Amino acid sequence: MTKDNKPAPRTLLGVETEYLQEGNNVTFKHTQEITPAFMDDLKDSRNASSETREKDFQRVASIPVAVHEQWLREGFDLYKASVKEITKRLRDQSLDYFMATDKRN
Repeated sequence: MTKDNKPAPRTLLGVETEYLQEGNNVTFKHTQEITPAFMDDLKDSRNASSETREKDFQRVASIPVAVHEQWLREGFDLYKASVKEITKRLRDQSLDYFMATDKRN
């Protein structure tokens, strides 16, 4: 908290956009930093998932914004897909390191 009792703003690792111009053509490039701490947290969650019993909700994956935006461009919306469709897509694209559990849905 800051001295005026407002919560400090959260610093999130977001998507950086770079605009590139070649002649009259302008394109943009999205990049996102994925830290080792983020990947270590997912690995720890996967390792611990087989030893815990879940109740109503379970963290299945943590998918970076850059991946979600790419999927949207390909016509796949995470918010409209089932867990089964999302996990299949992660595995099919060899992105299963974003999985937070080893349990099958």
